[in-house]
Amino acid sequence: MNIEKFQESMYQLIVETSTNLPKDVRRAIKGAAERENAGTRSAMSLATITNNIKMADDNVSPICQDTGLPTFKIKTPVGANQIEMKKAIYNAIALATKDGKLRPNSVDSLTGENSGDNLGGGTPVIKFDQWEKDYIDARLILKGGGCENKNIQYSLPTELEGLGRAGRDLDGIRKCIMHSVYQAQGQGCSAGFIGVGIGGDRSSGYDLAKEQLFRSVDDVNPHEDLRDLEAYIMENANKLGIGTMGFGGETTLLGCKIGVMNRIPASFYVSVAYNCWAYRRLGVTVNPETGEIQDWMYQEGEKIDFAQPAAQEIAATVEAPAEEGVVTLTAPITEEQIRQLKVGDVVKINGMMYTGRDAIHKYLSDHDSPVDLNGQVIYHCGPVMLKDDEGKWHVKAAGPTTSIREEPYQGDIMKKFGIRAVIGKGGMGAKTLAALNEHGGVYLNAIGGAAQYYADCIKSVEGVDLMNFGIPEAMWHLNVEGFTAVVTMDSHGNSLHQDVEKSSLEKLAQFADRVYK
Repeated sequence: MNIEKFQESMYQLIVETSTNLPKDVRRAIKGAAERENAGTRSAMSLATITNNIKMADDNVSPICQDTGLPTFKIKTPVGANQIEMKKAIYNAIALATKDGKLRPNSVDSLTGENSGDNLGGGTPVIKFDQWEKDYIDARLILKGGGCENKNIQYSLPTELEGLGRAGRDLDGIRKCIMHSVYQAQGQGCSAGFIGVGIGGDRSSGYDLAKEQLFRSVDDVNPHEDLRDLEAYIMENANKLGIGTMGFGGETTLLGCKIGVMNRIPASFYVSVAYNCWAYRRLGVTVNPETGEIQDWMYQEGEKIDFAQPAAQEIAATVEAPAEEGVVTLTAPITEEQIRQLKVGDVVKINGMMYTGRDAIHKYLSDHDSPVDLNGQVIYHCGPVMLKDDEGKWHVKAAGPTTSIREEPYQGDIMKKFGIRAVIGKGGMGAKTLAALNEHGGVYLNAIGGAAQYYADCIKSVEGVDLMNFGIPEAMWHLNVEGFTAVVTMDSHGNSLHQDVEKSSLEKLAQFADRVYK
């Protein structure tokens, strides 16, 4: 094999997977946009999502800033040199990271040190398998941490909130899958896709679940019982009312694929791999002699180009509220301004905001802030950044990360430093809600995965602190204009996330009755 050409092919696969959503996923998102009720917060989110997909196409930049842990699934003819292929993939990963197509995500689990090139123990994941065909089948999925954290595994029999007992049968499996969608809420960037693995052990069950995510959205399960179960889940999970970003709405799930394997008598696992709407997985066939790409996968059928008039008409039906209904904030923000906001308000932010993720929140709990945060805005974001030849930083992708991880710190940090607004996705818990009420703060939900849309709102990078934590975890000083988000937790004790979770649990309980023999 021409290993240099194979490396180039793997680089192309990485770039396309990160920046170009496959055709089957685009069609699913288009269907969701058409089903959503115009004028709702979910509809506004879908309009932002479709706009973000187009911007990623135009900019050849990451659809979502969290490019996840790259996972390759590769089938090779007998005799292929997998050792050299693995080295070529490592080189392609490092180059794609350097070029801003991947965010540096590989972190030492003991020291917290970021490798800077997405290489390290266990990263990327590469799984080889041999087959008797005469070409290489190489597939890649980029599954971000927000949706990875909503994976769940059930050991049957078990008791499930809202659904009661789930036994070791198809009905118990059905309950587990419905519950998996409910428990994700908006934290996995819904509307999402799920892969389900029935059987196996703890590890092989999860492997089987993730393997289902390599199936096409449009395929047909050859197993009749599983085919019927997939259809059932798709129909009824969308009756839970969780909706896009957990704002409530008509579409919560965009795809469900189920696989099964044998198990031992003592164990019965149902494993669910959750994937966000930014369902970044592609594949190529490669000539084993030349290393060149022969064909691309997941690209059958119509491609929805969100720049075309038909797609623009969809977006036009889900526009944000008129400008007079939008509240504009510029930091430093006063408590009086915050107290006037209520759940459901759309906010546009101009001026400065500061990024802060896991490392920053832990740091601020024990240290002084490197900048004055009184009246300021903290953005839960780990951007993709590139430095030009003059040493100036540029934002390549900058969507929100899942906020619930900061729940142990957030309320205390807001009160300690006088922070007035927090931006993230998926909402936060009771401790933060109480602090918002006591201190006079607000939580703003940005649109998860909309990394190009929000990067476009960032007009300049004014500085950075704590770079020792790595690019995603550093505190970036961002000057923004027209940064739009929705108030989902206000200073009066109200939380849209709590309301949707409560109403979706009530709807989930309607599916407790046994429907499978």
